[in-house]
Amino acid sequence: MQGIINRHLAGTVKKRLHNNPAVAILGPRQCGKTTLAGQIVKRIKKALYLDLENPGDLAKLSDPLAFFSLHNDDLVCLDEIQRAPDLFSILRSIIDERARNSQFLILGSAGPDLIRQSSESLAGRIAYLDLTPFLISELEAAQKDDMRLLWLRGGFPRSYLAEDHDISFEWRHDFIRTFLERDVGMLGFRMPPARLGRFWKMCAHIHGSLLNASKLADSLGVSSHTVRSYIDLLEHTFMLRVLLPDVPNLKKRLVKSPKIYIRDSGILHALLDIRTHDDLLSHPVLGTSFEGFAMENILASANHYEASFYRTSAGAEIDLILRRGRRTLAFELKSSSVPRVSKGFWNALEDISPDEAYVVAPVKESYPMKGDVMVSPLQEIIAKLKEE
Repeated sequence: MQGIINRHLAGTVKKRLHNNPAVAILGPRQCGKTTLAGQIVKRIKKALYLDLENPGDLAKLSDPLAFFSLHNDDLVCLDEIQRAPDLFSILRSIIDERARNSQFLILGSAGPDLIRQSSESLAGRIAYLDLTPFLISELEAAQKDDMRLLWLRGGFPRSYLAEDHDISFEWRHDFIRTFLERDVGMLGFRMPPARLGRFWKMCAHIHGSLLNASKLADSLGVSSHTVRSYIDLLEHTFMLRVLLPDVPNLKKRLVKSPKIYIRDSGILHALLDIRTHDDLLSHPVLGTSFEGFAMENILASANHYEASFYRTSAGAEIDLILRRGRRTLAFELKSSSVPRVSKGFWNALEDISPDEAYVVAPVKESYPMKGDVMVSPLQEIIAKLKEE
């Protein structure tokens, strides 16, 4: 298996530290935040790291003003900041007093909406960066076998780098159990782990489909409000993506419900008991699994684009729309190496008239399908977006 995998975000973190008093790296647990921060801290002469899940490190902050005064000139890295959200108001006063950049590197396993103190206390003082699990563009070879393995196991380092499929699968099952039984409670939520786990599996079964909150609520025996709270929790802990429908200025009857995806393909497969490539190839989720996998990799490279999908009640549909200003890109995501698209795809292209349109599939090289529509491998699409 591969050695150290260089993360694309490393250079961005360094630039943001140079220009901001504090930088927060947010992402799911076990996605590599600590490893990335450790590499950055090692290259800085005056820097220290505190793991707030370590009782010894947490005890050092029993008098945070005194501790930070001892390290007035250091970059301080605070890992798992959601364990001590009250620190944010103190960090604000310290940042304003010192009036310099590169003071704090903060790591968290929940989005700013769940760590509310950060957005309220450090507004204008902190830059937020999202770290995903491994991306196909971060793998050294980025060949076909790498993509198949990453798709099956997902991008969490310990899952992707495991010695075999069984070890990878068991790690993901343990991750899911720990998330439900420990991590949710640590964020202050009092949700029954078994019920939330059932809901998560239900989301896996409708991965890539329109959200019907009422139907999910009926199946679980809870209210629609409870289902929304479950969705919000999974979304803000980077487990679930809620993709909103595109709303161009058209006189069309558009679908208004969002689509939901399990963000990491390996977690999706663990929830559905998919262990091997053969299991995946014979499973009904095959097409939407690739759709979600490709989408996450594309969105990680689509800086400053707004993402959505397009669907009308008449059946016109495109999997992914990216908009930035007046620029519009359209992507249909297919798992087949000989992709075919429906009439609804062509109708949708006529509706929205994108600047560029692609069918993304596991092909070796790009080729034209019809008109200006190109069939392209995922790696080539990502490279194009990075060039922008």
